Amino acid sequence: MSEDTGFQPQSGAGAQPPGPGRTPPAGGQPHHFRRMIPIWLALALACDLIWWFVVGPHVPPGDMSTSAVGAQFDFNVLFLAAAPVVLAVWVYLAYAVWTWRASRADAPEPVGGPAARSNFKVQFWWIAITTVVVLAAFVFGTVELIVPAGAGGAEGPNPIWKPTAKHMLVVQVIAQQWKFTYRYPSYGGMQTNTLVLPNNTWIAFHVTSLDVIHSFWAYQIGVKVDANPQLDDVAYTKTRQTGTFTVRCSELCGIWHGAMFDYGKVLSKSAFDHWATTTEKKQAVNTKYLPPFAWTYSPTANGATGATGVNTSGQSPFSPEQHYGATPARKLVRSSLTSTATPTTGT
Repeated sequence: MSEDTGFQPQSGAGAQPPGPGRTPPAGGQPHHFRRMIPIWLALALACDLIWWFVVGPHVPPGDMSTSAVGAQFDFNVLFLAAAPVVLAVWVYLAYAVWTWRASRADAPEPVGGPAARSNFKVQFWWIAITTVVVLAAFVFGTVELIVPAGAGGAEGPNPIWKPTAKHMLVVQVIAQQWKFTYRYPSYGGMQTNTLVLPNNTWIAFHVTSLDVIHSFWAYQIGVKVDANPQLDDVAYTKTRQTGTFTVRCSELCGIWHGAMFDYGKVLSKSAFDHWATTTEKKQAVNTKYLPPFAWTYSPTANGATGATGVNTSGQSPFSPEQHYGATPARKLVRSSLTSTATPTTGT
């Protein structure tokens, strides 16, 4: 290849004669990758910068919680990694179509014959680069799952990755056809139809179902947990902003599945404490007719005179924090300073 012209002469079995009416360019074939790479680099850099600074901050689910911020960050990082790959394919395709188009009289001939059958350098770097990319994605995904305590996803009844916060608010999400209700064990076990959370607080969601399989999806706070009958599914997140968010069921659960949604709110800590204490007093007359607070419930546990405290599944509990049937859970003591709940050893 000539360093001055950047053209690569062809000879031997891999050389192809020019097509009819075509004359090969002086000095041989151009080095096509040297032409494509600068174009690709410019487009990839521009695309990644525009995405990171202009589009990225607005990618859903937003930044109302730590898990939402994590999901947004993960998506943006993966987009920055994927965009250059997609652009490389597009640039190569566009360059090939333009360079070897049939209407071009002096189009260079593509390499054929034995010279086109194998290229050790291309094969080596293709395998090496894709291996590094896949392993890097594996490490990145694992870290982003562990560090934020499960990243707002379900961890089952015995969570492995837990927040290090000393206090957190426990909220039980109870799914049934076709609505969600919410119990606050640190506020007398009251139950509401609206999910209300305090800002700047770690939340422990304990999700269960009274009938079929549902899935609790609090979209803007980045929490998604399957709701299974007789199972306590736990997920964590920390709220970061006040505002409203959408709650939907994301598991087909029957004819009115599409109507199973409502809206939640994140309030300031003082506003939440006022709402919770006021609601606890208002709901006291109703709360006494609910089954004692438990991590899961049997559909037959229908009130103070129902079959509460009975393990209807015949299975042993997984841990002291998770019980089948309507077995009462451990007591939760409210902290007046944080409006959060801490488990005690009593029952």
